[in-house]
Amino acid sequence: MDKQWWQSAVIYQIYPKSFQDTNGDGIGDIQGIIQHLDYLKELSVDAIWISPIYKSPQVDSGYDISDYQDIDPIFGNMNDMDQLIKEAKKRNICIIMDLVLNHCSDQHKWFIEAKKSKDNPYHDYFIWRDGVKGTPPNEMLAYFGGSAWEWVPELGQYYFHLFTPQQPDLNWHNPKVREELYSMIRWWMDKGIGGFRLDVIDLIAKVPDLKIAQNGPLLHDYVRELSKNTFQTGENIVTVGEAGNTGVEGALLFSNPNGSELSMVFQFEHMDMDHNKVNQINWMIDFDLVKLKKILSKWQNQLENRGWNSLFLANHDQPRIVSRWGNDKEYREASAKMFAVMLHGMQGTPFIYQGEELGMTNYPFKSIDECEDIAAINLYERMLKAGYSNEDAMELIRKDGRDNARTPMQWNTNSNAGFTEEKPWLAVNPNYKEINAKEQVNNPNSIYYFYRKLIRLRKEYSIFTDGSYRLLDAENPNSYSYIRETKNDEMYVVCSFSDKVIPLDIPETFRHDAKILIANYDTNINTDKELQPFEARIYYRKK
Repeated sequence: MDKQWWQSAVIYQIYPKSFQDTNGDGIGDIQGIIQHLDYLKELSVDAIWISPIYKSPQVDSGYDISDYQDIDPIFGNMNDMDQLIKEAKKRNICIIMDLVLNHCSDQHKWFIEAKKSKDNPYHDYFIWRDGVKGTPPNEMLAYFGGSAWEWVPELGQYYFHLFTPQQPDLNWHNPKVREELYSMIRWWMDKGIGGFRLDVIDLIAKVPDLKIAQNGPLLHDYVRELSKNTFQTGENIVTVGEAGNTGVEGALLFSNPNGSELSMVFQFEHMDMDHNKVNQINWMIDFDLVKLKKILSKWQNQLENRGWNSLFLANHDQPRIVSRWGNDKEYREASAKMFAVMLHGMQGTPFIYQGEELGMTNYPFKSIDECEDIAAINLYERMLKAGYSNEDAMELIRKDGRDNARTPMQWNTNSNAGFTEEKPWLAVNPNYKEINAKEQVNNPNSIYYFYRKLIRLRKEYSIFTDGSYRLLDAENPNSYSYIRETKNDEMYVVCSFSDKVIPLDIPETFRHDAKILIANYDTNINTDKELQPFEARIYYRKK
């Protein structure tokens, strides 16, 4: 494979609403991102992926876009955006935009026109079916609950939406829609955008009449056409497609090294392994390390030399990993560092979600009134309607709610963690006095420093990018260990997932002829026969 810059890069995701408020409205903004560019440069990240900042009624946190070529006033304006691109570039950081191409807002001019009449030229920009009120065209459900069809009485038709009714799905089978979207993407590229994260890209080729939402028959035709008309016309554009249910074969097409589609995809097999859907409710189940190892190893092995992995354990849609699979109390720091080692030791492009580098934790939600996320509110109402108690519903939201990741960034010990001087749009986690960036930036033993060291190691040692992957001790329920190898060198990565001391059996070749690149405890390479709770190490040797 020809090496691409993004294969050795580390990407940092910002949820702008919660990053930094500079104008006193309690909502983060673009100037807030600019204010912390030096913090991110110091962390050594190469790119920043920013969740949507386009004009939007904010029904689904900006993933309902009413104008793709304007900035929502809550975040600033286009001058702020131009300044951000310029200032990031000065620090060798590229900006990755979050692109929502599956649907738009019902306030978008296209949809406003589409609703006027069946003959309106924009009508066919969306998916409509004739019908009668109360009898949708079929029983397809929206991901946030309820029917995927919404009745429009003045037209005697239903339109299709896979998310909220305020997010009508675009009709990708109409070439005019595709050309409008390509033109918009090229416009952003001309502004200096360095890449795109493509929201739910696996849904664009849906066939509602056949009840197909994901991975429709024309999906890869559309993605190839999209890429050819946009990303391939630029230089060094990085693209990552959110394709939650794609399998390995689909991911190999998406991330084909010939560059015909995308750079990589986000697949969620590992993030879904602790869930079980019963009666439209996605319950969390016990974490199973053996299962996790099997899933991650499959992706590492099967994409090697044929595609490319994105590496992530957190984003704006997931609860905090240290609360989810780690120990967010007595071993919070150790487990946060261990997850970093496990992930960054693999082949792929690592993504860090804001606050992950500080070991931020889930929020102790007591009432649904504290939640802002439409998915959590809908889930709560569905659970109560189905006969579950308030406590059952809140327990699931505390563990799994998306607002866990969206609480404001914890910068310092000032009021509201230094995020805002006014009332924040979503409450700050009460543990901000113990967990904040100011304390960690000045502490060489902090999680932040640990991430910084890991990122710099990835740039120094090409084995992180190039090495093959081999799982060791697959059935061990307490530790995750693997070998990375090139013809010149090899690496042994070992991570404890236990809150107890467990035995360690270092492979023979690493016992006497290796150095420890990074570890989250002080270790003695020659005598250690055990791992401390949530301990992680990377050994390295030249052949």
